[in-house]
Amino acid sequence: MTLSSIAPSLPIPSTDLPVTAIDANATLPIAPAPIATNPKSITTSATWTPDRIGQLRSCVAAGMTCSEIAAEIGVTRNAVIGKIHRLGLSSGRPAGAPARASTDCPPRARHPRVPTQRRLLRLAYAQASLSEQATLDASVASAHPCSLVEIAERQCRWPIGDPAAADFVFCGNDAVTGFTYCLGHARMAYRAPASRRG
Repeated sequence: MTLSSIAPSLPIPSTDLPVTAIDANATLPIAPAPIATNPKSITTSATWTPDRIGQLRSCVAAGMTCSEIAAEIGVTRNAVIGKIHRLGLSSGRPAGAPARASTDCPPRARHPRVPTQRRLLRLAYAQASLSEQATLDASVASAHPCSLVEIAERQCRWPIGDPAAADFVFCGNDAVTGFTYCLGHARMAYRAPASRRG
């Protein structure tokens, strides 16, 4: 079966292309290299001339930021940071400090330190009586066992029993502030690494 038998009315393009001779002595035009329009994308081996290095040293001594120096010299900020590091220059101020002391704006207010779970747990252990600490591994008595539907926001969510069983409940005791468990179950869940070894 041929293509002409399937669609006899469609013209079939010829695969015979004329072959033209290429003159061996002819020179082909060479396209000029594209010119980069963004000066930051140009990286040459002569980026750091002695003049630029001198300008860098004076800018660092003046206390300018790396971004300001980069704009002044005409290189990237990362190039400035790298050259300052390689030359062993320092701006005379600790890292992260502002470039200039600003008297216009007051200092930022510090946010109060939020207690971490570790601190809260230490507090909970410190508040426990010696008799409670002696029974650390003993089972915790659940005074208010409740189902998932009945559990309130500040109740212990320690699961008791088999989740597939009909009598599955949660502890329901009052939870320690900052935890989802009561004091006894928080001790079981958040043990210090030293007490886990044994």
